[in-house]
Amino acid sequence: MRIAMWSGPRNLSTAMMYSFAARGDFTVMDEPFYAPYLVASGADHPMRDEILAAHENDPEKVAQICAAPVTTPHLYMKHMPHHMLTGFPLDWARDCVNVHLIRHPARVIASYAAKREHPDLEDIGYLQQKALYDRLGGVVIDGTDIRADPEGMLRVLCEAIGLPFDPGMLHWQAGPQAQDGVWARHWYGAVHRSTGFAGAEAPLPELTGENAALCEAALPAYLAMKTQSVK
Repeated sequence: MRIAMWSGPRNLSTAMMYSFAARGDFTVMDEPFYAPYLVASGADHPMRDEILAAHENDPEKVAQICAAPVTTPHLYMKHMPHHMLTGFPLDWARDCVNVHLIRHPARVIASYAAKREHPDLEDIGYLQQKALYDRLGGVVIDGTDIRADPEGMLRVLCEAIGLPFDPGMLHWQAGPQAQDGVWARHWYGAVHRSTGFAGAEAPLPELTGENAALCEAALPAYLAMKTQSVK
């Protein structure tokens, strides 16, 4: 099985990557299109130069890597929809089990803005994620539901994609993981301190100003996908 897990930023995506890596029967890849996205978009992200130096910059070569055989029974790829710019190859994803991890935009924006000021609609990826779902189909799951009931929702997800559940998915070793991208030390601090999924989330944060407007812009795409999420 080759899983393409599509998620915007600040949405349990690294914890899910660690969960699948903990099974032992998966090779895991961390945002392989991040460096090509930075080159093509010119986006000024934290650690940009280090990312470009450490990771493959050519989207065609990355697509080949995503489609290449692996030495384990399964492959898990953590992808961000906004990394897939116009013209980037996507044919490799048609042979994958596509899973779309969603989270209410108020939660995403509050978390993202704490790491990088003034996010915009492009940064948080809701429109791109909805477009990818419309194009590729697949399974939708909400990260807030996973945090509320990790074992139950992981069982639901595994059943939906035809994969046996492994209790090892519920725990991992604290600290950096071998598959982490070089950007991990900026973004993954909370996950590196964890050994499993955090508990249920608090009520939605209250946003103001430009962040509130951004939430309103992202909300329709989130709600459209939420209606398709597994329970």
